[in-house]
Amino acid sequence: MTLSTRIRLAPATAAERRVAQAIALEPGGPPSLQARIGNRVIKILLKTAWQYGPDSEAGLIRIQRATDLLGRLQAVPRGVAIDQQDLGTCTAEWVRAGAPEDDKVVLYLHGGGYFFGSPRLYRPFNWRLSASTRRPVLSLDYRLAPRNTPADALADAVTAYDFLLRRYEPHNIAVGGDSAGGHLTLALLLALKERGTALPGAAFCLSPWVDLLCQSESHQLNRHSDALIPAGKLSWLGREFCRDKEENDPLFSPLHGDLSGLPPMLLIASGSEILRDETRDVAERARAAGVEAVYQEWDGLVHVFPVFADYMPEGKAAFRHIAEFVKGGPAGP
Repeated sequence: MTLSTRIRLAPATAAERRVAQAIALEPGGPPSLQARIGNRVIKILLKTAWQYGPDSEAGLIRIQRATDLLGRLQAVPRGVAIDQQDLGTCTAEWVRAGAPEDDKVVLYLHGGGYFFGSPRLYRPFNWRLSASTRRPVLSLDYRLAPRNTPADALADAVTAYDFLLRRYEPHNIAVGGDSAGGHLTLALLLALKERGTALPGAAFCLSPWVDLLCQSESHQLNRHSDALIPAGKLSWLGREFCRDKEENDPLFSPLHGDLSGLPPMLLIASGSEILRDETRDVAERARAAGVEAVYQEWDGLVHVFPVFADYMPEGKAAFRHIAEFVKGGPAGP
């Protein structure tokens, strides 16, 4: 081989090029064809199922059982390690993909309106989160309504954080959640701040259900464009959770609490979902309180679109943005 010999890299496969293009996506563009098709399918199958279910504990349990069954069907790629963790009042699941850094961790709080969802259902999400952030993910299986309350979920989240704090430096912990899990993430941060506990290094919320009473304008403006959540059903559920609660109840802290002193936060929402305005509001209030807060708004996507990353390229891109933010890099304006 002479010095003039050039070494040529083999061209990327079509699949690799598609993944690279997906990961490179930024908020602000129109939704992809895959996202538009996905929105229609989700609206027909999932939103309709919730929309026409009864407003009762029996209706919640019916959805809970259906999603538990769906969770049993979730698979992860080879090489992803799943391990169970007993936390006393609740359990959690460790997810490790690739070669995660053992001195850093993500605590993830799944969504599901505080009445459905589980680490098992979120395995496809959590392995992507672990692989992109290069951290193990502890996915909390917090207690759910109707047998339990959001207050029980908050107690479980505090327990999980304390468990991690005994094993990791606080600046090496990131906390994240989606929808109700986004509300729980904010409530956890404020509860830790109130008791003087060392806060995590970063937090991220995907379409957080900040206002359980559903009073922001987008609950009405986007009630038809939201492909997943029936606005009336979520409003009923929130009223049930907040019934007879005092104004200083931790349930209201994400909406009314003092956000000063909280760690850097990344907030992601869809411009067409009903939780858009309250996600924007958290970002604005956090910035006003001196918190580093990045807000991303993606046009025309389903609520918590990163959960559907297997089908939507924008979901894959969101993991890059989350990973960059958790690692301290650029995640947006």
